[in-house]
Amino acid sequence: MNAKTISEGILRAVAIIVAVVLLIYFLIKIQSVIAYLAIAAVIALLGRPIVLFLRRKLKFPNTLAVVTTMLLMVGLFLGILALFIPLISEQSKNLSLLDLEDLKANLNTLYFQILEYFGATTDGVTHLIEESGLEESVIKGLDLGFIPNFLNSFVNVLSNFSIGLFSVLFISFFFLKDSKLLQNGMLIFVPDQKEGNLVASVDKINGLLSRYFAGILLQLLILFIIYTITLLIVGVENAIVIAFLCALFNIIPYVGPIIGGVIMITLTMTSFLGADFSTVILPKASYVLIGIVIGQLIDNFFSQPFIFSTSVKSHPLEIFLIIIIAGLLFGVVGMVVAVPGYTAIKVILKEFLAGNEFVKKLTKNL
Repeated sequence: MNAKTISEGILRAVAIIVAVVLLIYFLIKIQSVIAYLAIAAVIALLGRPIVLFLRRKLKFPNTLAVVTTMLLMVGLFLGILALFIPLISEQSKNLSLLDLEDLKANLNTLYFQILEYFGATTDGVTHLIEESGLEESVIKGLDLGFIPNFLNSFVNVLSNFSIGLFSVLFISFFFLKDSKLLQNGMLIFVPDQKEGNLVASVDKINGLLSRYFAGILLQLLILFIIYTITLLIVGVENAIVIAFLCALFNIIPYVGPIIGGVIMITLTMTSFLGADFSTVILPKASYVLIGIVIGQLIDNFFSQPFIFSTSVKSHPLEIFLIIIIAGLLFGVVGMVVAVPGYTAIKVILKEFLAGNEFVKKLTKNL
């Protein structure tokens, strides 16, 4: 091997590294667009059966079927939002009629009941706070400048949400109108002799992810029913809305159920603010906790294994590791898209690298 060959190899390796770095940088810069495409693809997967039903059974023209499907899905989304209007309205009314002195008295009563229940004293708590320096730290860290920053952030979030919603709806419309649009776009980057592999991969991915998202909806429905029954038994107001919100958090793997559980228990305790802590608040919060545990046991030992084994054809432990790795790399968004992304990668590897021994073992269930 002469010096020219070595130098050419080094230059080729450097060029590949630079190209990969530039590609990653480019993907990071357009991550919002990628997110829009991913959400639109999910909406297209969910809406495709409706479009096919309208076209084949009711003889709708393709465009009319797509428009009708989009209107149905937007109506469903608005209907879900409408569920929260009574809760927001009631809370706003409560805030407008709020007696601050009465609230202060209730909070003080709750505070003393908690201390009494756990056998603590006010002097002991005060001494603990003084030793820890918590009060001083809070005062030093208090910056009222967060108020305008918060308002600016809220306006930016609202603006980005509006742009994102319009973008997702626009892209979803064309994905539904032309089911081969995304596939044809990907074919541009694939050699002619590999086009058949890509088409087969897309069809397989569509089938697997359609079953996966249907399984997710079933999972959320089961948790929603369990949470609703629990909150109704306990007597929490707006039980259906709270149960739906907390079940929806289950979309975020592992972290979501904890957040939903904390919200349910917190809203349960605040619903009975002013009642006796040991005889009313604590028992009702305990019943809600039991309901959450039952829901999560059913979800972990029935719903999730069923979804992973029948839809994405992966072992629950395999999925657990993928979700954890994606969460460490990309945060909450990574945890949400980990399973669909991993499934798509496995299908593509099986189609394009079927002869590789590692790929054979990884995709033997597909």
